[in-house]
Amino acid sequence: MTVFRSNLGTKIPQPFFFNNNFLKTHVNLLVSFHNRNYPKSRNPILCLPKSDKKTHQMEKNSNWVAIESDPGEKYAEELEIAVKAVHVACLLCQKVQEKLIFNGDEDVQAKDDNSPVTIADWSVQATVSWILSQAFGAQNVSIVAEEDIEALSKSNAISLLSSVVKTVNDSLSAASTFGIEPPVTALETAEVLEAISRCNSAGGPTGRFWVLDPVDGTLGFVRGDQYAIALALVENGEVVLGVLGCPNYPMNKEWLNYQNGYRRILSRLTKSSSESWDGKGCVLYATRGSKKAWMQPLVSGDKGWVWPNSARPIKVSAIDNPVLATFCEPVEKANSSHSFTQGLAHSVGLRNQPLRVYSMVKYAAIARGDAEIFMKFARAGYKEKIWDHAAGVVIIQEAGGVVTDAGGRPLDFSKGIYLQGLDRGIIACAGSSLHEKIMRAVDASWNSSSL
Repeated sequence: MTVFRSNLGTKIPQPFFFNNNFLKTHVNLLVSFHNRNYPKSRNPILCLPKSDKKTHQMEKNSNWVAIESDPGEKYAEELEIAVKAVHVACLLCQKVQEKLIFNGDEDVQAKDDNSPVTIADWSVQATVSWILSQAFGAQNVSIVAEEDIEALSKSNAISLLSSVVKTVNDSLSAASTFGIEPPVTALETAEVLEAISRCNSAGGPTGRFWVLDPVDGTLGFVRGDQYAIALALVENGEVVLGVLGCPNYPMNKEWLNYQNGYRRILSRLTKSSSESWDGKGCVLYATRGSKKAWMQPLVSGDKGWVWPNSARPIKVSAIDNPVLATFCEPVEKANSSHSFTQGLAHSVGLRNQPLRVYSMVKYAAIARGDAEIFMKFARAGYKEKIWDHAAGVVIIQEAGGVVTDAGGRPLDFSKGIYLQGLDRGIIACAGSSLHEKIMRAVDASWNSSSL
């Protein structure tokens, strides 16, 4: 078993057994030193004997155990960079959405499946890719993301590509607000295309890769409604951290009663401060195993930003009675069955009006305690992508909630870009008791559905 190793020139002999006086005097100092200077270390920092709670006497040397760093500290650097990148992306999206609202849909393109894509999708992907590569080295960064450069590479896309390049450079020039060093000179077109193309990982069961949905809920985005920027880190097939930026999801739940356009006007008129978050958007994040999830307010580009930016902990709702629960469902009907989820909601006695929102904002709503149930049952032939769920799943779980498929199995992020082997659909709930009740209701109703 390894003991703490100092890099200060003094070697600690191994094995080295500490007595009580040494422990009392030095353990806290050693732990503090290690956590401060080696935040990414995955090695045990010290070998300590187990202690009998009654006698406080040391046991035999053979029972010595290792103290590990807090699970949340293992990915401290990755988390901070990811949160900063999402903040930058949120500001980018806010500016693009404002232009879309006033200029119409001239900057909205259609993909092969007729789903919309905008300047913001490509620009966010390039921006986040560049930030991660600068922080960790391009050779160390692998990204699974939704967009590619095919549409931007067409001969008739010169104006579109030019707009993307300008948007990326405008965004990165303001990144210093968040402690990110911007490029020395503006990125060239080829560099922007390279940053987008770098997001070509196929995922898989081993190694480390980031998962990015640059604008989740593009339909909501172009309509001036809800959308999210979702960034997660997957290691050996498991999501280890997730960040959700929700620029139109107000910190104060009561502001949801206002239409988005009216809320934007009121938000501008409201004096921004860390103590009055009101209608501003938010960024949520969590690391696996920390049993903590956090929420920060968005800040405007001219405000100073210092980590952790007035973050506060969030928890799922304590409601476990379906009758009292609020149910989230997708707005889009193209890839999910509203009829089944509505019938299921009726069968368990849900009385509250459902919360229909675009994108992974649904995951944010449950993690914050604004709703208790989210179900998605895809229509036949539709395959769920990992970027639509990775960040939201870990945030709900660390906030105290449960996310599985309809068979009760964890979602599997190790099979590539799709959630393979999904049993019927996805169920996210605020707690295990409510989750079990909903799963039983799904089983009882499934045979009568036409999915």
